[in-house]
Amino acid sequence: MSHVLLPVFALVRRADLADVIGAALAAKAAGAGVRVIAGRLGGPVETVRGWIRRFAGRAETVRRIFTVVLVDTGVDPAPPGPARTPFADAVGAVLGARWSVASRWPDIGKVSPWRVACAVTGGILLAPSWPVETINTSRP
Repeated sequence: MSHVLLPVFALVRRADLADVIGAALAAKAAGAGVRVIAGRLGGPVETVRGWIRRFAGRAETVRRIFTVVLVDTGVDPAPPGPARTPFADAVGAVLGARWSVASRWPDIGKVSPWRVACAVTGGILLAPSWPVETINTSRP
């Protein structure tokens, strides 16, 4: 068995950058269809569909974990209100957590929400299995 340290811009078992995958997830949360998203990103429809399916399958867990990050790290946290779908709620929590982290550590403001998501999840945001105990939601 070998171990590899992933850079914060990469997700486990994904060839595309976290920011590209995050853009697809945000577009889906905003109501775009898979074919439209794939066309915008210039990627295969099945790849984009796979990202969206995996994220949708754990949307509630993602929402909970990133809401904890948002509340625990924010200087004056304001959790996002409910969105149209659980998927959009989860994306909103990821985006909100990034703003909360940036309010505590301003230099992180230069880092995208999806890189923060990689750091929080240890790169396993879209991994096949997701042991929740490996997610870092402890206070820094």
